[in-house]
Formats: sequence, C-alpha cells, structure tokens
Amino acid sequence: MNLTKGLEQAICIMTLLATQDKKFPIASHIINRRLKGASPSYIKKIMRKLVVNGLVTSVSGSNGGFSLARDPENIHLLEVVEALEGPIVTYPNTGMINQVFSDLGPTANHGEVILMEVFEQADNHYKDYLSKQTVAELIQKSLKHQDIPVLNWNEKMNQF
Repeated sequence: MNLTKGLEQAICIMTLLATQDKKFPIASHIINRRLKGASPSYIKKIMRKLVVNGLVTSVSGSNGGFSLARDPENIHLLEVVEALEGPIVTYPNTGMINQVFSDLGPTANHGEVILMEVFEQADNHYKDYLSKQTVAELIQKSLKHQDIPVLNWNEKMNQF
C-alpha cells in the first residue's frame, strides 16, 4: 500500500489547525501559501475530505476559514489516513489464485481465503497502531514537550 502525498499535506494541515488559536479559523489562502507548491484545487479536495469525515469544520464569511472539529487529543491518525485514503485494505484480491489454480478446486479457494485472512490481520495491526496515535501526541513528540503552542497563522503569514 502506498499512501499518497495528499496524506502528508493533510497532516500538515491538521498540525496548522491544531496549533491555531481556536478563536480564529485559518483562512484557506493561508493554508495554500503554507503548503507551497501544492495546487489550490488539490488542497480544496483534501479540505473537503477532512470536512466530510468530521475532522475539520468550515466557517464561511469574511472572517471564515477552517478549524479542527475536535481537540487534537481526540483525533487519531487512523481517522486522517482513512479520510484521505479510504479504508485500509492492503491485499487486492482479484481472484487470481482461484484462476491460476482452478484445477485444484477447493484447495485454491482455501489458499485464497488463508491469504486474505493473513493480510486482514496485518491491516488490523496497522489500523490498531494508527488508532492509538493522536494529532496532539504527534505534535508533542515533534516539539519534545507537552504544550501545544497556540498561534494565529493568519497573522503570522502577514509577517512574511
């Protein structure tokens, strides 16, 4: 399974939103500027996925923008991955095992079932691990301290 670069961009967006002063949503043009080189239309698609999946809220109006829908302590990395990439399923069962070994009858089908179960268990371990990692913990580990800074990225961008 290859995760897309959109996931990395979504994690950057979630970090911006997690550190943003809750009184001031981050304007979309600020997010676009921070994610240098990313196409604004692609960022819109990412934002839509985050909003639809209940991770981000959108506020319209002249002082509008985006905010986290929940505290970063309550948003797990699995939610972000699945919002961007869809459900985690690493084995693309196309029925090839049954096709290639069709002359073996039930044995081929049993082999296919066994392989699917192995990958399903691996997927479950992966999902379990990601479901234990929160956005807050990622920021805290990155900064090497417990406090998540509160910034106003809207004003910070005006300084540059």
